[in-house]
Amino acid sequence: MHVLRIVPFLLIPLLSVAQDDLLGELESQAGPLTVPVEATFKSTRIINGHSVETMKRNHLDFRISHRFGRLNSGAYELFGLDQATLRLGFEYGLTDNLMVGVGRSSEQKAYDFFAKYRVLQQTTGARTVPVSVTLFGSTVVRTIRSFIPGEAQRSFQDKLSYTGQVLIARKFSERLSLQLSPTYLYRNQPELPADDRLLLAVGIGGRYKLSKRVSLNGEYFWTARDAGSTSLPYYNSMAVGVDIETGGHVFQLHFTNSLGMIEKQFIGETLGTWGKGDIHYGFNISRTFSLEKKSKQNPVGW
Repeated sequence: MHVLRIVPFLLIPLLSVAQDDLLGELESQAGPLTVPVEATFKSTRIINGHSVETMKRNHLDFRISHRFGRLNSGAYELFGLDQATLRLGFEYGLTDNLMVGVGRSSEQKAYDFFAKYRVLQQTTGARTVPVSVTLFGSTVVRTIRSFIPGEAQRSFQDKLSYTGQVLIARKFSERLSLQLSPTYLYRNQPELPADDRLLLAVGIGGRYKLSKRVSLNGEYFWTARDAGSTSLPYYNSMAVGVDIETGGHVFQLHFTNSLGMIEKQFIGETLGTWGKGDIHYGFNISRTFSLEKKSKQNPVGW
């Protein structure tokens, strides 16, 4: 009887070895896995410009963006805090790779409509894809009356502008991500007659994580204009800032020489320059809501 009691204990090491051999055999047959690289950026924006990130399926993002007046406006204007420009927007994920959005800016009383589609995602492992690629397209209609004295009323078509971008990004490490943004911008009628209808631009942006929830972000857009356009009062857009993630919120605090918050404005119509102190303090607040239906059989997550 004592022997029968001891036998099971003697079999335990043998069974453990057999189990390890079986798991090793299954892993060798399965081969290495392909792992998608997540969270290249924490938000759908780097600062002003879009990032390669898209909203998850059935998730809605309510976004509030503010830009205050110029810091060099002096103490009388409380260094720009007496003035404010606002954009309100809603962004929705139709799938994990396709999202749409709409927004309204107080600057030029503009309405913008856009879509983003991620065509390629960076991966590691068995199948390595070095970069993530997202396509972006938007249409903007500005409804403000012209600020040019004596200008005739514009038609609806003249108020439209279009932007197309190929967003290419790579997450080099857990801390560092960089993005390149070739841009096509077309205005049916520019704000100033001497300006080009078609503008080509290239943006570069990135982030460096300082901690699990805080990162340092920066971006710059170089715009190609004809030699005859050098007299125009426009400058290239540059911004630096900090992202702070708190659960479902992402706070973006930054400084930029661009007052506008949509591509037509900050790429094509930036009136300030860092060299003269034409810098705006601003912030973006992003709040994401899940519209997924909760399962009655599985109440986890309520």
